[in-house]
Amino acid sequence: MTGPRTHASRDPNVTAISDLDIFARVARTGNMSMAGREMGLSPAVVSKRISLLEERLGARLFQRTTRQLTLTETGEGYFRRVVDILSLCEEAEDYVSRRNTKPRGSLKISAPTSFNRLHIAPHLPDFLARYPDIEIDMQLTDTFVDIIREGYDLAIRIGELEDSSLVARKLCNERRVISAAPSYLTRAGTPRTLADLNSHNCLIAGAQDLWRLDGPDGPHELRVKGNMRSNSAEFVRAGLMQGLGLALRAIWDIGPELSRGELVVVLPEYQGSAKNAIYAIYPCREFMPAKVTAFIDFFAEILERDISHARPHAPSTPRADAPTAEKTALKMASKGANA
Repeated sequence: MTGPRTHASRDPNVTAISDLDIFARVARTGNMSMAGREMGLSPAVVSKRISLLEERLGARLFQRTTRQLTLTETGEGYFRRVVDILSLCEEAEDYVSRRNTKPRGSLKISAPTSFNRLHIAPHLPDFLARYPDIEIDMQLTDTFVDIIREGYDLAIRIGELEDSSLVARKLCNERRVISAAPSYLTRAGTPRTLADLNSHNCLIAGAQDLWRLDGPDGPHELRVKGNMRSNSAEFVRAGLMQGLGLALRAIWDIGPELSRGELVVVLPEYQGSAKNAIYAIYPCREFMPAKVTAFIDFFAEILERDISHARPHAPSTPRADAPTAEKTALKMASKGANA
């Protein structure tokens, strides 16, 4: 009976796991030198291993130019399958060493900037105290990242979820309202109907120039326009606070400002689509690492408590000292009469 193959007797036509790891790192970084540094290999060794892999497969995996390295169409398909294989190998090792029973290791996360500042970062001390063997690698961006290509364990995404090969878990619902600073409403007037928004300056976050709203008469899709657009939610939020226009913002983002009267809800009968929610997105794996499960479970409980039950404050019931648009207008009129 033939015994198990040793490394020395490995079939040369069978790809080694180490070659798959090298390929995946080169695909993620787009750079052989960087991939080599991660693995302690020289660029020449990495290049040679990739060339041998392509020769063994009989297919070109990368397009090479003097300035960049990109995957071919075949390489793209191979990469997605290799990621799954490497994930299963990691999970198998975790199982054997019993590491997967205790959350540990580096957890690479992509999250929106404002959302992290308000609802993730404040709770990280408690999370890390509960899971001291987890290391957080938090990358902040208001644009979607390819979590498989860039090696993320999970990403936080907000809005209507599109069809995807990734796995998603809804953490909580999200509610959006149209709002403005009292100074803007004093200057530009308060819209009374959706049609009135056509004559207002609407601040646009990313590609959000199509506002999806639910109202008493059903759903609406409204194409808005304005003189400010940014891929940064923080930038749009700052413009809103400075009275530069109207914006469709989430309650989790502007709730305190609404409570203090620094912002006012307009057209309160119309709110963002009920399909909006906050999700955790992660690669499709049969066995999810404990560190990912720990993070999702921890923040699902917090967000359900802090966000799902939050309610917008309508402009009809401001605090007594809140600078509403109506109060500001009266004050200015009074000053004009006494001038």
